[in-house]
Amino acid sequence: MRFIEKTITSRVVYEGRIVTVKEDTAKLNNGKEVYREVVDHPGGVTIIPVDKNGDVIAVRQFRYPFMNETLEVPAGKLEYGEDPYECAIRELSEETGISAGRMINLGMIYPSPGFCREILYIYLALDLSYGTSHPDEDEFLNVERIPLGEFVDMIMRDEVRDAKTVVAVLKAANYLKINGGFYGENRSDSR
Repeated sequence: MRFIEKTITSRVVYEGRIVTVKEDTAKLNNGKEVYREVVDHPGGVTIIPVDKNGDVIAVRQFRYPFMNETLEVPAGKLEYGEDPYECAIRELSEETGISAGRMINLGMIYPSPGFCREILYIYLALDLSYGTSHPDEDEFLNVERIPLGEFVDMIMRDEVRDAKTVVAVLKAANYLKINGGFYGENRSDSR
């Protein structure tokens, strides 16, 4: 049996620069009507740049909703209609000054599917070249290098809580392990 909810009514209650919030009424399979709040978001990308030594280039930045700094991999918001791959190239350059010889699509995730329609596209950036970062004027970042194996350990110790970073790092580590890339403490066989 498929579980489907059919929208009966939908009303925009807030329209901001980034998100739109709607109040919906939906009908369940059993005929019962339920209330749903939905946040429309243009989506985004997250990029995990891994250098030839197996180090992840990450960023540390202040996140206002949590009033705290977070360690994250580079990421950014899609413009409506923008190609995720092009957005990933732009955001990687803006936040770190890096361009990648190879961008590997690691899939997409729904960060908060209970209420938000945001989709995040994940890319692994390899064969890195370095330039100068040029973040947005309201974006303040510290760039850090962390060995991939240590980053995985930090995640497992609950020291990294940004969901997109957790997923991107674990997916990249698994991809590189399966495909003969660098992982863990043995970094001498890196390509």
